Amino acid sequence: MVPNDRFGVRAPLGAGLPDYYSLAALSGKVEPALPLDRLPVSVKILLENVVRNAGGGMVRDEEAVALAAWKPGASTESEIEIPFLPARVIMQDFTGVPAVVDLAAMRDAMAALGGDPSRVNPLVPADLVIDHSVQVDRYGTAGAFAFNVAREYERNGERYQLLRWAQTAFGDLRVVPPGTGIVHQVNLEYLADVVTRRDAVALPDTLVGTDSHTTMINGLGVLGYGVGGIEAEAVLLGQPLYQPLPRVVGVRLSGELPEGATATDLVLVVTQMLRSYGVVGSFVEFTGDGLAGLALADRATIANMSPEFGATATLFPIDGETLAYLRLTGRSDAQIELVERYAKANGLWRLPGVTPEFDALLTLDLASVEPSLAGPRRPQDRVPLKNLRASFEAAYPPRSAAAASAGSADPAGRTGSAVAAGGRPAAAASYPSVKVQAGGRSAEVSTGSVAIAAITSCTNTSNPTVMVAAGLLARNAVAKGLAVPPTVKTSLAPGSRAVTEYLRGAGLLEPLEKLGFALAGYGCTTCIGNSGPLDEPIAKAIEQNDLVVAAVLSGNRNFEGRIHPLVKASYLASPPLVVAFALAGTVDVDLTSQPIGVGSDGKQVMLADVWPSADEVRRTVGSAVSGELFRSAYASVFDGGPEWKSLDVPTGDRYRWDGASTYVALPPFFVGLAPEVGDEAFASIAGARVLAVLGDSVTTDHISPAGSIPSWSPAGKWLMEHGVEPVDFNSYGARRGHHEVMMRGTFGNIRLKNALADKEGPFTRHFPDGEPTTIFEASERYRADGVPLLILAGKEYGSGSSRDWAAKGPRLLGVRAVVAESFERIHRSNLVGMGILPLQFLAGQNAASLGLTGRETYAIHIPAGGPVPRGRVGVVARADDGAERRFEAVVRLDGAIEVEYYRQGGILPAVLRRIARESAGA
Repeated sequence: MVPNDRFGVRAPLGAGLPDYYSLAALSGKVEPALPLDRLPVSVKILLENVVRNAGGGMVRDEEAVALAAWKPGASTESEIEIPFLPARVIMQDFTGVPAVVDLAAMRDAMAALGGDPSRVNPLVPADLVIDHSVQVDRYGTAGAFAFNVAREYERNGERYQLLRWAQTAFGDLRVVPPGTGIVHQVNLEYLADVVTRRDAVALPDTLVGTDSHTTMINGLGVLGYGVGGIEAEAVLLGQPLYQPLPRVVGVRLSGELPEGATATDLVLVVTQMLRSYGVVGSFVEFTGDGLAGLALADRATIANMSPEFGATATLFPIDGETLAYLRLTGRSDAQIELVERYAKANGLWRLPGVTPEFDALLTLDLASVEPSLAGPRRPQDRVPLKNLRASFEAAYPPRSAAAASAGSADPAGRTGSAVAAGGRPAAAASYPSVKVQAGGRSAEVSTGSVAIAAITSCTNTSNPTVMVAAGLLARNAVAKGLAVPPTVKTSLAPGSRAVTEYLRGAGLLEPLEKLGFALAGYGCTTCIGNSGPLDEPIAKAIEQNDLVVAAVLSGNRNFEGRIHPLVKASYLASPPLVVAFALAGTVDVDLTSQPIGVGSDGKQVMLADVWPSADEVRRTVGSAVSGELFRSAYASVFDGGPEWKSLDVPTGDRYRWDGASTYVALPPFFVGLAPEVGDEAFASIAGARVLAVLGDSVTTDHISPAGSIPSWSPAGKWLMEHGVEPVDFNSYGARRGHHEVMMRGTFGNIRLKNALADKEGPFTRHFPDGEPTTIFEASERYRADGVPLLILAGKEYGSGSSRDWAAKGPRLLGVRAVVAESFERIHRSNLVGMGILPLQFLAGQNAASLGLTGRETYAIHIPAGGPVPRGRVGVVARADDGAERRFEAVVRLDGAIEVEYYRQGGILPAVLRRIARESAGA
């Protein structure tokens, strides 16, 4: 038995190849409950991880034995937690900057504890891709890309200097500079190995990422998922992630997509189906021979949306399509051979006719998929294309015809079946239009008008099929003389330079540009809220007339207030449908029966007239996309342009904080950290007040917005007090390196609905006086009086992006506990990671059923020895008149390790104390 081979399963993979840890060799040493070919692939990958790491001090033998015994239902029968040691970590800049800030702050804290600061260093490889900071300031012109990149550097120079320092100060950290691509697409097309090598051993390429859509890599057969930045930092510093035995839901596909349906339509159907079924916290795994006809990019599109249906990961097994994609994207022959040899040897290869055993198995007939969008507020709310008009009007009811005619009715007297002047589908008569001057032309905007049409986001720009389809539709539309109205802000933001190269090679970039879809940047842009300003006349018309305008984007998120402050309705759609709705200029239309516009020949043009056939799309992709194209696109991926290379790089192993910076500051999380935890760690919470009473589906966008910073907000006022003009505010996401901005922006979403406030936005009431104020200002008053704070919430609290600031912000505001009906996985972990206690109402109970108003004072009794994982604690709510309501809540500390993190005040203090002890022992 070789060292760290506790089960004696290390074996050679073949001549000239590394060794591997053979799962088949476990038989006779550890008795699996199922034959190896009947285990879900996700379980096999986790099993290999614990078997390989057993004996190294982080994994116990019994944990490997427990996972080997996995069978359907095991997740409900066992309370054991399984450690997971990912092979690498990936970050984007919105979440990566605060992670680097934390690591720099931990080095300062390590020095204060008398330890060696250099020991705070990544122990696993990490990549950080700068993709979230580019905004669509200029659009629709050939110079948009260069202008937006220049503005990006003007705004973010301080942040990028921090990252350049991190490149040199920390080992095993690589940074992909701005203007290169979107993190998940770069991961899929370049960074991922599928099978990697460490110390002469082959192992599955596994990872966690500080973005919830890290799951996109599951399409390549790589187990990776999103975690909060707090957990990712702990993984970087050698701490395993702990999770219960996985619940695995299988999905078997059959049939073929019908003509006219795209991978985006498929993913919207899957999202709706799995969200409805209930897979929150589960692993989803696709299976069956139907996968043979599902392209790798289509698989990645589905896997990308895991957070939207709540799954931890959505894994596709390795097969011939995986190898074909590796060749297509320019991976080496040696690497492709390693992937095939390892996957077949260790049971990760999809075998024809074999379906693993799952906790549940769902089926989907691809023939049932139809063209769809999702919205206007949530990604799981799928709307068939033929029902879009009815859906929009149901969400935003028109005024009655009488009211419309009494007001500023459409002077042309148009009806829903007419075609407006210029070839646009007409708005309904009950949605009066407003005349504006846009792009040097007279135009009209009304409720239902498309204000933003954006081909954006890794979800779809990584998929050549839908991108080529968008280009072909644009070519066909231009040929018929169609044009996009000047009231629509159009943009193209691909996920990598490879996309523009194959579009250019196919002759499709030019027609896209003619319709206004000129390259705006390589980054997330509109999907993350970096849509940039609307043209002033349009913005003014929307505000003055209270119009409900729409965004149509090829993204994965459309939560309220995310895309643009003035855009209330947002619809997710495939890239070709984005182009189609840009041409139509409105979502108040049925494009299956109404024309998209009028061509240069005066004839009405239907969507079917410009929609490309599936065969033409396949032929174009086949001729335009090649391995050489991807090798060329990624040849200098880490180099950056002249702006990146000219940045001043700070030196030294500790960061030199600039007290005047409004972007980066030393956070207070570790200041005064004691070497050991005191007796007060499990103190009960008494005399607490409620900061906000929130409903269902409160997202991390509501808690920690990423978009624009209003000048009237506490964060905006602080920036102006420090000499920053509103034009230079940048976004909340870009300001995450500065805690003073972010704590003021917590619960800062302009669409937040707090039952304690009488209007939407970051407002509440301070008690006992009941005075209306902002959430930040109330928290400051409570802090001065030594009052701890709570949040009351409904179902799916914290859904959406994996934002550590959605937990850091509440902690800085003084929030000690969140009581909700249910939590989304990543956010609950983040709360624990920041030392905030997540409590869950008992089944069938909520704040309303218990008669809680949020005006009470609260006491939460925590036993002296600490709470029991998933046990109960008593809560007492006392009204001003002395009346008490007592109830129990479930402690959502889901294992012993989370109780320990809570005791230590969070995961990072626990890790820091561990490193300090190791440093002292060294």
